[in-house]
Amino acid sequence: MDPGVFALLIVAAVFAGWVDAVVGGGGLIQLPALLVAFPTAPVQLMLGTNKMASVCGTTISAITYSRKIKLEHRLLWPTVGLALLGSGAGAVAALAVSASALKPIIIAVLLAVLVLVIARPQLGLEPQPKLRTPLRAAALMLTAGVGVAFYDGIIGPGTGIFLAVAFTAITGFDYVAAAAHTKVVNATTNIGAVTVFALQGNVSWLLGLVLGAGCMAGAWFGARTAMARGSRFVRIVLVVVVLALLARLSWDVWAGAR
Repeated sequence: MDPGVFALLIVAAVFAGWVDAVVGGGGLIQLPALLVAFPTAPVQLMLGTNKMASVCGTTISAITYSRKIKLEHRLLWPTVGLALLGSGAGAVAALAVSASALKPIIIAVLLAVLVLVIARPQLGLEPQPKLRTPLRAAALMLTAGVGVAFYDGIIGPGTGIFLAVAFTAITGFDYVAAAAHTKVVNATTNIGAVTVFALQGNVSWLLGLVLGAGCMAGAWFGARTAMARGSRFVRIVLVVVVLALLARLSWDVWAGAR
């Protein structure tokens, strides 16, 4: 590989780890970088390698957050269990479902997320523990552990955003606490997906681990940044990343329709 391309991949991995730790959406950076660097490689191999690197980053950010933020285990672990199964099922479905067919749906969901965040400027800035009713907890488990996890297994970019909004809008977490719980779930979805990709031979282990080291560095710094700067900072990053992801997916759809 050209040293310049390799260096850019490492930079992309570090930045992806930072973005993913703060709000999610690191796949917006890392996966396109892999596809550009290896244009002739099978897409499934790049998806699996991206997941391998993401496992490293989300695991480190989950550990970093959990050292400072108390996790609600009764809500978290059932969601994690469902997420492991959901992401694995999504990775299996990725063999049969075209990512391009899903992009218009993802754009619509992202637009809904953007409208929700802008229309409710106080969402996620302060915790709302009164929202953590049994019914809402079940809704979160199904939304995050099944729906979002399945999506993560199929394609992935934006998973952290969807998880963060689920934790804030459904169960009233502030953005920083949501990030702490989200990273545990996201690490699980990545593990479930990469397991399926690995069984299919669709992981470049050496490349994935090298990029994973970059993701770990970025994730450690990103988690510490989010905790230091607070929920308002995370909200700003969330809006920026959603806009960037919308622009990227819209371009892909438009270019594919030409």
